[in-house]
This record gives sequence, structure tokens and C-alpha cells, in this order.
Amino acid sequence: MATSLPFRDINVHASASHYAFSSPSSPNSPTLVVDRPSGDLRLNDGKLLGSKRVSSIAGILGIISLRLDKYIIVITKATPVGRLRGHMIYKIAATEFLPLRERPLHDLDEDTYLHIVKDLLKNAPLYFSYSYDITNSLQRQSDSNPVLPLWKRADDRFFWNRFVQSDLIDYRTGNSGRLGYRGEQPGIDPFILPVMYGMMEIRNTSVKGNPLTFVLITRRSRHRGGTRYFSRGIDERGNVSNYNETEQIVIINDAASKGPVSYAGDGGMSEAKTGPLAGREAQALSYVQTRGSVPVYWAEINTLKYTPRLQIRGVESAVQAAKRHFDEQIRIYGDNFLVNLVNQKGREQRVKDAYKQMHDYLVPAPAQKTYSDEKTAEKFNVAEPQRDRGEYSRLHYIYFDFHNETKGLRWHRAQLLLQQLEGPLIEHGYFRGVDMPGDSMGRMEVRSRQTCVVRTNCMDCLDRTNVVQSMLGRFMLTRMLIDLGVLREGERVDEDHAFEHLFRNVWADNADVVSKSYSGTGALKTDFTRTGERTKRGMLMDATNSTTRYLRNNFYDGPRQDAFDVFLGTYLPARNHLGGWVFVDKRPLLIQSVPYILAASVFLVFVGSFTRRDAMAAVWPLRVLMILSFIIAMASLYFIFTHGTFYVNWPKLNTPPYAHEGYQEALNNVLQTPVIGPLLSRHERGKSDARLGFMEEGKKRIE
Repeated sequence: MATSLPFRDINVHASASHYAFSSPSSPNSPTLVVDRPSGDLRLNDGKLLGSKRVSSIAGILGIISLRLDKYIIVITKATPVGRLRGHMIYKIAATEFLPLRERPLHDLDEDTYLHIVKDLLKNAPLYFSYSYDITNSLQRQSDSNPVLPLWKRADDRFFWNRFVQSDLIDYRTGNSGRLGYRGEQPGIDPFILPVMYGMMEIRNTSVKGNPLTFVLITRRSRHRGGTRYFSRGIDERGNVSNYNETEQIVIINDAASKGPVSYAGDGGMSEAKTGPLAGREAQALSYVQTRGSVPVYWAEINTLKYTPRLQIRGVESAVQAAKRHFDEQIRIYGDNFLVNLVNQKGREQRVKDAYKQMHDYLVPAPAQKTYSDEKTAEKFNVAEPQRDRGEYSRLHYIYFDFHNETKGLRWHRAQLLLQQLEGPLIEHGYFRGVDMPGDSMGRMEVRSRQTCVVRTNCMDCLDRTNVVQSMLGRFMLTRMLIDLGVLREGERVDEDHAFEHLFRNVWADNADVVSKSYSGTGALKTDFTRTGERTKRGMLMDATNSTTRYLRNNFYDGPRQDAFDVFLGTYLPARNHLGGWVFVDKRPLLIQSVPYILAASVFLVFVGSFTRRDAMAAVWPLRVLMILSFIIAMASLYFIFTHGTFYVNWPKLNTPPYAHEGYQEALNNVLQTPVIGPLLSRHERGKSDARLGFMEEGKKRIE
């Protein structure tokens, strides 16, 4: 049975009554018709007459409903990344929104929805393939059914456009419920294109003269997607923030896997070199790691201070959610080695302790019995394993105080963590598959499997996590190459300097992509990842990125979080709009005006300081104005940072409950001040209607 793969070329035809999508390379395939303005879908045998061809597209990203209209999001430009086992991988370079209404309706909210979603897609690293399932690791692909359509094989966690493909998938499965949508419609399968959010680099290189293809893939989960300070911890369904799966792949004897030219030692898309491995069977080796936020209910609350306020709910309240999370992790990956890099002192200690408490809830300590020595009065305790610890005994908690161990630029001490993990890493191994030349489906013969995963986290799951994951990746790569015969026992892959340069830069690129997706800037400590040592230039870059993170996380991440919520379906504009403008600033006008008063005061001080005055003119009026402006500027600045909750750019759609709480608390404090309070006392727009349903009885909060 032939596999139904997405169309590689689609022509879009538009008329006042519909959009029609057809593939010129598959003239016998049905045409997908989207009626305007209803958005109803249907398949038409042959081409529709009377419609005008608009353009050719690379694929349909999905259909999204905003407040007033529906839009078909199409991929208008895609750039090739490289070939993986003969399959071309593409990165989305441009998209376009096709409105269903012939005359688009505009208002403030609709235009804002469009702007934030377009901005998200413009900056998002989105990848796809017409014939290869990039959402699944090689090991999971070996267990999947290659006959199924590509979208049915996709891993739901990493099928990033799954929500906006809902209309097409519902029509395909016959679950739409609309009149005329009866039964399954397999003819629509080629129009459903799974897209992955993350990072992918494919590099042709060699180690000690042996040609190979080195691939690094990071897949970001679509569940609990969001930005650094607006998405933390775990939700009730067991999804954690900033969850990413990173897969490191080595392919040998496969001329069909090629990538673009990048670094020294990289052969690019040129013909594969011949070497000691030439003529042998094509093999693919894969090692998978994960990262994700600490699985408890916790948040960091922005108040314009450099260090946000930490809030952690009682660990007991998150036990069921954590069980759902780790049930899935154990089912997919087997044993989980939970590497916690959070500081054991200072403000991070509470997060570290909460994670350890959660692990102890799930994995009770072995029972202890007290025995007495027969010859002496001495007593001693013996830990006896419990038989009823269940699946959670496959969770292995490992704590490593990264900052304390590596302080003073002693980065080599990170190897202490590797020493703890070396035994389990070797025992649980990696995936190894061999191509079967006679198999038309491209399946592999499995030689070995990876039976565990290392799940690493720090506070953000970014900078410290990146350093540790690249270290583990290098160790496992060395083991792979030793098993392949490329290296001898005792040799290390970093002894090949050209390849080490490529390896470090690919992992540093991965760190930057993951960090930009979550925090808005490149990763910190990438100078160590790229060069193996900390440099003054790298420290300066870290300071710049830290400052940029502060500005973005406080003043720009609100709209970014709103865009994630709209695109991923956690907020539905068409259903949640209850009248009134969602994006209108509802703060009291006096609160809104303070930054403008500050800017005007600073401007007057600046002008007064540099304006040339006539020798005969009186000086004191200008000095009085400058002094008054300076006092007003300082008072405005003090007010802004004292009541920072007013000036954080919070998400407008799924506003966190703690933001409502903080806003109401700040407003109550201002109302009690003798100067501004009377001016706001009659202002009703400042009141919050927050529904604090999360504060039900029995859920304690630790401030």
C-alpha cells in the first residue's frame, strides 16, 4: 500500500466564493476547496472553473479563526536545510494569511491578533519535510507504521501546527459535525503538513578521515508553550514549560544524507569522501536528551526589579500533575535520570528543594530496618528495597550545583556530573539502526535501543542546561564512534580539532535557538560551548544578553505570549470575545501618563542643560524649571519602580492570576497614598475582575 505524502507543489486559485488548492504534479488528485466566507471544506474532483490562479505555495500551515474572520495560513517560501537519509528538510522562510472574507473587516483587536501571530511566525524556527517525519526520533520512527499518512505518524507533542490544522484533520476524520462532512476523507491527507518548531542542522564532516553526517535536532513541545516569565513549571495535564527534546544523530555510509557547507571540516553537499568505512552498510545512530521546567506549580513574578519575586505553591498540590508528566516520560523513554542544576543556596534553593520533595513523593525512600549486632550492643540501619515502588522507581534524581562547582572559571569540574552519569549512559546505550536496501519504505533493522533519557533542568532550562547537554552529547558521540570502529578505546572525539570546532558551534547554535524561543535572546555561556573556555568577550556578551532579557521579559514578552496562546489554541479569539476591546489599556489614565511625564521631565532637563542662553537673560527661571523637572523625573521614576506591576507588559489574553493579584495589590497601595490616591479614588477602570479559581481551599501558597 502506497504512503500518502504531502504535496510538494500546490497552486492556489481564488474567487469571490472560494479558495481552491490543487497540485499540478498530481492532476488526478482532488482539489481542496475552502468556501468563502464560511470556511467549509470540500474535495472536488478535477479543477474548478472560473477561479483565478493567485500563486504557488509550498504548503498549508493551517487555518486560524480570529475575532472577525478566518485565515488560511500558507507557506509561500521555504529554504532547504539539507538531506536526512535521502529526504529533503526545509525551513519556513515566509508565510501569508488569506482572509476568507472578500472584504476583510478591521478593528483594533483583529489587527492586533493578526500582527502578533504574523510576528511569531516571522521569527519562529519552523521546519518540515514532505517525506520524512522530523517530529519523531529515529527510535520512535522504527516503531511507527510507514504506511500511515505523515501527519498521523507525527508525535503530537512536536506537531507544532496541530491546532491550526484542526479544520483539515476534522474534515479528514469526519469529526467536524458540519452538514455534509460525512465519513473519512483520505483525499485530504496530502494537504496536511506537520511542522516542527525548533532547530535542525545537518553537517557532512569526517572524524580521523572517516566520512559521516552529523545531525542535531531540537524539537520544542507545543504544550504549555510560552515565554520565560509567563510560562513556568507544570500544568494540570502534566505538561511542563520549555520542554524540548534534543536528538544527536550520526550517519555513516549514506550518500543520501547531506547538509550545506558551514564550518571547517564540513564537506557540505559535495560528494561523500571515500574512507575506511566506504562500502559498508549504511547505519544511523541516535542519542536523545530532554529538558523541561521543574514539575511543580511555581512562577517568577515580574515587578520591574532585575530579580523577579518567586512564588511556589505547596508541592502536594502538584503530585497528580507530576505523575501524569512522568508517566508519559517513562512510557516514551524508559528510565529517567533527572539532573537538577538549580542552585542550592539563595533564592533558587526553594525551587531545588521543591523538585527534591516531588521526587521523594513519587519515589519513596527504601524502607529501613534496625538490626543489632549479636556480639556487641551496637545497632545499625539497613535499607531494604520496596517491591511496591512501581514505575516511579525508574526516576533517578541527581543533583549537581553547577554554579558552585564551576565558580572561578573552573569549567572542567562539570565533568564531575559526567562521572556520576557515565555508568547509566553506557548501560542504557543509544539507538542504532541499519538500512535495509530492499525495503521500499525506508525502514531500518534495529541493532540496539536507547532505554533511558537524561532530563536536565536549571531555572530557565537554558544556559546551564546547554553546557551539560553538549557535554553528554560529546561523551555519547565518543561511545558511538568507538563502537563503529572509527575511534579506538581510550580515544576521544574532541582530539579531532576540525570536527570539535564543528561540534561546538552546532551545539552553540542549538543553545541560541532554544534560548531565543523562550527568553528572547541568545544563550549565555556560549563562548564556553564554542571554544571550551570562558572569555572576556563572552562575559561582555552575557552581560548584554542579560540586559536585553530584562528589557524583553518586562516590556515585550506579553504580546509574544499572546501570540503563542492564539496560535497553539490555548486562547480562542472567536469564542472568548465578550464585547469591548481586549487589547485596550485599561489602567487609569494617571497611571498610564507617568512614563510620559518622566520622558517630558528628562527632556526638559536635557534641553535646559545644553541650551545656549543670552548673557543678559535671567538665569533663575530656567534653573527653577530644571530643578522642578528633575524632581518630577525622580518622583516619576520612583513611582514606576515602586509600583512596577503597573508597567510590566502582561499577556492580555490568558493573563496569569498572579498578575491580577499584583495589579490589584499595587492599585490598593496607590489609593492609600495622599497625593495620587484621591485622584484615582473615583476611577473605576482600575478595578480587577480576576477570577481566582486557583485559590481553592486546601492549596496553600508559600510566599
